[in-house]
Amino acid sequence: MKKVFFFVFFCTILVSCKLTDQKSAEEEIIANETLRDSSVVNDKDEHGCLASAGYVWSKINKECIKAFTGVPLNPVANPDSEDESLSAYVLFSEDGNQAEVFLPKETNSIVLTRSAEGKPWTFEDWQLVPWKGFVLKRANENKFAGDGIPGKKITGSDTEEQ
Repeated sequence: MKKVFFFVFFCTILVSCKLTDQKSAEEEIIANETLRDSSVVNDKDEHGCLASAGYVWSKINKECIKAFTGVPLNPVANPDSEDESLSAYVLFSEDGNQAEVFLPKETNSIVLTRSAEGKPWTFEDWQLVPWKGFVLKRANENKFAGDGIPGKKITGSDTEEQ
């Protein structure tokens, strides 16, 4: 009787070990297939803008836009840089009383307003001055400047419609 009990016990352990090994191998295969199939990244923000395609949410236009289509302002510290990722970009409201500034390496834009035509746009310690194009200042220090010529406006999304 002890031999039969020992034999059943041994077979149970042997079978359970094989099931555990099989299951982990199956899980590994599924994980690898999932990783391979997830090459399409869903990087939309809370407004549905596709960041990988260069779209960001515009607070004043209330739509997804490509910020680099606004008025480019190059860093004053390095004005001849051709690295567009170091530039700030400005978009204006239709009435011109608001200016939305997209700063490099920042996820949120800032909205500056002006009190009257010919006055600078301001928000906290930021100031956008119309002078030989535009100069963006922070605490009276020139940070960015540009000739005021905007890029091409692109709105919408790069997602495929079916």
